Amino acid sequence: MKIIVQNNKKAVKVIFRKKLDREIKLTKNRVLVKLDGSENEDFRLAGGKVMNFLENEKISAISLGKNSKLKYILEGMLLGSYRFTKYKSKPKKFPVTKIFVQSGKGVKSIVQQVQVISEATNFTKDIINSMPQEMNPQGMVKVAKTLAKTHNLKFSTLNQKQLENENMNAFVAVGRSSSNPSALVKLSHKPKSAKKKILLIGKGLTYDSGGLSLKPADAMTTMKSDKSGASAVIGIMKAVSELNLNVEVIGYLGLAENMVGGDSYKPDDILVARNGKTIEVRNTDAEGRLVLADTLAYAQDDEVKFDYIFNIATLTGAAVVAVGEYTTLTMGHNDKLKSKLLKSGEKSGELVTTLPFNRYLEQKISSPVADLSNTGSTRYGSSLTAGLFLSEFIKKKNKSKWLHLDIAGPAYVESAWGYNQFGASGAGVRMVVEFIKSLEK
Repeated sequence: MKIIVQNNKKAVKVIFRKKLDREIKLTKNRVLVKLDGSENEDFRLAGGKVMNFLENEKISAISLGKNSKLKYILEGMLLGSYRFTKYKSKPKKFPVTKIFVQSGKGVKSIVQQVQVISEATNFTKDIINSMPQEMNPQGMVKVAKTLAKTHNLKFSTLNQKQLENENMNAFVAVGRSSSNPSALVKLSHKPKSAKKKILLIGKGLTYDSGGLSLKPADAMTTMKSDKSGASAVIGIMKAVSELNLNVEVIGYLGLAENMVGGDSYKPDDILVARNGKTIEVRNTDAEGRLVLADTLAYAQDDEVKFDYIFNIATLTGAAVVAVGEYTTLTMGHNDKLKSKLLKSGEKSGELVTTLPFNRYLEQKISSPVADLSNTGSTRYGSSLTAGLFLSEFIKKKNKSKWLHLDIAGPAYVESAWGYNQFGASGAGVRMVVEFIKSLEK
């Protein structure tokens, strides 16, 4: 869908009103839309509402008048028009192909930013929604490599044998029984005079059966979404490159399948992670933290100097229990950094909140036979114990630079919400891009 800065009298006008006798009304050459409030998110929601309505109308072009909330309306429209039809034998094309907006001060810049970030978010949705047969670890490698070629990003990868050589034994164990070999991908955006540097680590479990601690059948049907963290990192790299942000951004994708086989890793196994810490496996379905542990350790050895290090992951169902399906849960040791991310979330339109670590929960990931256990000894606070487990793989000098983003709730929801459709939402992309943008100032 194209946004065109140009007047077009023939296009159907979209007009927003606070008072309207129904949610949306189509009159001659006009679409009247009811606004439910005056917050930025209300305008995004109104934009999404327009697209849901127009999906069933034969209107190919719409126009927007001058509006101080243009940015948010356009975001809602572009995100709200997303449809995943990749596997439909007769895909239905979305009728609206052009949005005309009036020229004015800063409009072209607004349009460019909205288009880039919204398209990166929708690109991320496509990756997550794609079936695991296609988007296995090597399928993700291919997507990242293609993006690097088209977007002037540096690309490198470690195959399964190289992961073993790098002593990433926890990572390797998770993907050991899959017929699709694991991989670690590195994507780099390196401006010549970058003001700041951030490392992004994405959990890329392209499918999670639970391993020998097998998931119930019903719980497996959405497990293609366990690659949402790595997918978000790919989407962020796409946006950062297209916006040419003056911040160095290094993205790492930890890609594996957690399957069942004769050589599956087992409860009772003791794994030696890259940083030398030993991990008792109590549950093979707590696998994402094992992949992230080694990827975090590798990233800190690979890029020694940086300002921030974020990991993004669909890590725990407990995060969904704690804060619901629509909110990202973030954790870390630096309150100012957490506060800064919360502001970026609010500005971007993504819901995000935080929970504090504490010394008592830290004791719950201890093991009598190893340095750590991959699950807590209590089910209470298990999103926090998972975060504390990851913290064990952050070097002491980097603790204040690190944030853990658990996107298990909003990454994939089996019903439409707001301007999001069934399935993937691209959670994390808009928020982290907003954070990176703030580093330019």
